[in-house]
Amino acid sequence: MSDDAPFILTAELPADLHRWATRLRDRHFPPERNFLEAHVTLFHALPSLLGDELQTLLARLASENAPIPARLDSVMNLGRGTALKVSSNDLLALRDRIAEHFHGMLTAQDQHRPRLHITVQNKVPPAEARALRSELAEEFAPRDFAFPGMALFRYRGGPWEAVRRFAFRPPGRRRS
Repeated sequence: MSDDAPFILTAELPADLHRWATRLRDRHFPPERNFLEAHVTLFHALPSLLGDELQTLLARLASENAPIPARLDSVMNLGRGTALKVSSNDLLALRDRIAEHFHGMLTAQDQHRPRLHITVQNKVPPAEARALRSELAEEFAPRDFAFPGMALFRYRGGPWEAVRRFAFRPPGRRRS
């Protein structure tokens, strides 16, 4: 039996930021659609037939990279939702390498560089989204962090199925 469920690739958040953002998401995301913890999506639907090649590439790239610097910048308007804007030229460059490797195999959505973010709320009335953005903006403080790795999932319609984690090489550790 073949498995045609697409792959989703995310950049992992450090544990403290992940817990904080997941708590925000749990408080503000519509509960009937909140299947996931906080995450930063790099690719939304990589074809299932890329599975082995994708995992080989991700393992190699993770071994070549130390944790990737980033900045949690601001509260972001999603129209009918709210997110936390993330900036990381290094993460986008890594994503570009993956996209280039799979050129011609990407969905229309994944052919474009994403606006990096952590979704806190989505698919709510615009007034509710504006109210949350205003509330979060009052207490928001930008912060620097580093992505410790990437995570690969399968999309099967509800909660994502974890496939594999790809930890970036710790600083100071040389490749063997």
